[in-house]
Amino acid sequence: TMAAMAAALRGPGRRFRWRTQALAGGVRGAARGVAAAQLGRKVAVVDYVEPSPQGTKWGLGGTCVNVGCIPKKLMHQAALLGGMIQDAHHYGWEVAQPIRHDWRKMAEAVQNHVKSLNWGHRVQLQDRKVKYFNIKASFINKHTVCGIAKSGKETLLSADHIVIATGGRPRYPTHIEGALEYGITSDDIFWLKESPGKTLVVGASYVALECAGFLTGIGLDTTVMMRSIPLRGFDQQMSSLVMEHMESHGTQFLRGCIPTCIKKLPDGQLQVTWEDRTSGKKDTGIFDTVLWAIGRIPETRNLNLKEVGVNINPENQKIIVDAQDITSVPHIYAIGDVAEGRPELTPTAIMAGKLLAQRLFGQSSDLMDYNNVPTTVFTPLEYGCVGLSEEEAVAHHGQEHIEVYHAYYKPLEFTVAERDASQCYIKMVCLREPPQLVLGLHFLGPNAGEVTQGFALGIKCGASYAQVMRTVGIHPTCSEEVVKLRISKRSGLDPTVTGCG
Repeated sequence: TMAAMAAALRGPGRRFRWRTQALAGGVRGAARGVAAAQLGRKVAVVDYVEPSPQGTKWGLGGTCVNVGCIPKKLMHQAALLGGMIQDAHHYGWEVAQPIRHDWRKMAEAVQNHVKSLNWGHRVQLQDRKVKYFNIKASFINKHTVCGIAKSGKETLLSADHIVIATGGRPRYPTHIEGALEYGITSDDIFWLKESPGKTLVVGASYVALECAGFLTGIGLDTTVMMRSIPLRGFDQQMSSLVMEHMESHGTQFLRGCIPTCIKKLPDGQLQVTWEDRTSGKKDTGIFDTVLWAIGRIPETRNLNLKEVGVNINPENQKIIVDAQDITSVPHIYAIGDVAEGRPELTPTAIMAGKLLAQRLFGQSSDLMDYNNVPTTVFTPLEYGCVGLSEEEAVAHHGQEHIEVYHAYYKPLEFTVAERDASQCYIKMVCLREPPQLVLGLHFLGPNAGEVTQGFALGIKCGASYAQVMRTVGIHPTCSEEVVKLRISKRSGLDPTVTGCG
């Protein structure tokens, strides 16, 4: 969103002329502003949502709350419940068939929850005496931003410190005929009143696979069109297993293909033409919805950054910052997705914002540590990871200095339900030299986020493989499979285990 948080921070007894301290957005901006306000500073938040090309707009809270993590996890949960209903008869439940899913009912419930969070953020800002402006802001000089309201009214805000946390928006392939007119993105999918029906998801990012996963899970005919590799930047063995699981559970994949044209048919359906990059052959298909998930663009273009001397990377439009989140202008800062070289994750942005507020006004010098940040991809079989991928570990340390312990496992709950556990897999990437420091943990299976969060603390504290092996498992859980990893890839032994039965 052009969610700029203008947080104006000034000392406690000093006159304040709506001088702002932050162009920050959404939940990161709100958290950042609240943190500064709690330290006794005068703070303003400027937040504005530019409607998507399809006209979708939302309230305070940024991407995560409105069109990201929160609605995504709830729709993922809806899909998981469908799978549990399929399992139920194995456990003695008599469930009336056929099972039907009502998109409208789910969407309304999810949207109502998001709206309650919007309200909660407004109340929290008010309670902490943070002034909120629903205006679209840009810099007019190094200490001042000008915000324009929907009515056209202008507001000038100036501050000693300004933080930019405007995040990003989905990328549209504008060179493809019909892409903008007929396609939607993650900005729209969660706010659709009616079911998207038969859907083509273009892209292989985590956004693409998560959306395709829950759409398949609620019973929609879903195809993923991918140009190259899935989950770029993640461990590629794990990424392949994620895709393999999705494919075996009904999601269709068009590999090595790129769309060339979208046309709307008289009945309202979309005819998509694509090209196979290897053979050059063209093909077409008919869909109800085309969802672009091909990356995101930082919201920096309309902030007037060049005029005030804030440097950006011309290749990706991200703001260049140092370890203290300072831009090329000493009192202007950038946090979150908009900053160069930062992980595009809400919790890292929130923590970075709080630490920045503490450095500015709380007599702290603590910097944000971006090493060993855990995350989870909420595909139908969840993938949680922390630390280095196997590829990164090899690149940093060399193949001969790496030991990878791994295992396939079967969750106990899969046994009675006769579920396929072919892709439930764990690997721990370690330094080969004793005590074998853990460099990365990769977990594919149910509740991956919950599992990974726990182990992330140990890895953050410098856990070794020996320490993990001395940790007692909780039986019967999937997590305990991590502390039972005995087989090294190097040994060539079969990593298949019977599971926690």
